[in-house]
Amino acid sequence: MKLIVPTEAGYLAARFGKHATGADVYAAHPKRSFPIEIQDAPADTKTFALAFIDYDAVPVSGFVWLHWLAADIPATVTTIPEDASRTAAVPMVQGRNSNAGGLVRATDVQVAQGYVGPQPPDKDHAYTLLVFALDTTLGLTPGFWLNDLRRAATGHVLARAELTLWSRA
Repeated sequence: MKLIVPTEAGYLAARFGKHATGADVYAAHPKRSFPIEIQDAPADTKTFALAFIDYDAVPVSGFVWLHWLAADIPATVTTIPEDASRTAAVPMVQGRNSNAGGLVRATDVQVAQGYVGPQPPDKDHAYTLLVFALDTTLGLTPGFWLNDLRRAATGHVLARAELTLWSRA
């Protein structure tokens, strides 16, 4: 399985992260999700799930930062368009990001669930996009956590793809 995300000079475009402006920002958080193309998924894939994670956040926050969790994306959807997290252009169930817990504890669903873009505070960060091809629908409810996704997906992962995406400080 292969993932394609357009970049600019090796980085996510500004509108998807810290340097977003205008309608791409909500409550000081970048909210326009980037497009993803999924290629060569196994033929028996029923759904996809994804996680967008910042491992470089550990020295800053003390833990890995979750930027986006989504599940139950139909296997027929191999192109997730830009801003799909907010527009519902693609059927998916979205989980909580790290704004929902830990340091921030945001209660505004628009900040705590779905995509929230990179905002590296100290230096450029490498973000990890993980996409899983699954043999089932996971049946998670909106606002699920990463551990819920991991448990539900156990024994159902047909393939996994990973892509590193850089974002500017």
